[in-house]
Amino acid sequence: MTEVDPDDVKAMRKEGSLRDFLRMQIAEGQARKTPAKAPPAPRPPGHVPGAWPAGSRPPSRIPAAPPGAWAAALERHRDGSQQGATCECPGCLTPSQEGPTP
Repeated sequence: MTEVDPDDVKAMRKEGSLRDFLRMQIAEGQARKTPAKAPPAPRPPGHVPGAWPAGSRPPSRIPAAPPGAWAAALERHRDGSQQGATCECPGCLTPSQEGPTP
């Protein structure tokens, strides 16, 4: 029964079954509202809650810049000569310092 007419309600009141009918409607609505819970995903082998995954570690600290690096970068920026420059760290060379490419 999907549609309830006013005549049906009058008849249920006369019989005394309106309360039971309304409780049945509420129960059906509650049953439709609660979906079945999905099972949780399985944990990977060796999982420890709250720990880093196996084979990993926290990130390392960023190494400190060499002395005077900030001042040199600021001067390059002010001069407008930062074109092609990378930094003054050992191992970092500007294209003009690298020499000819073979």
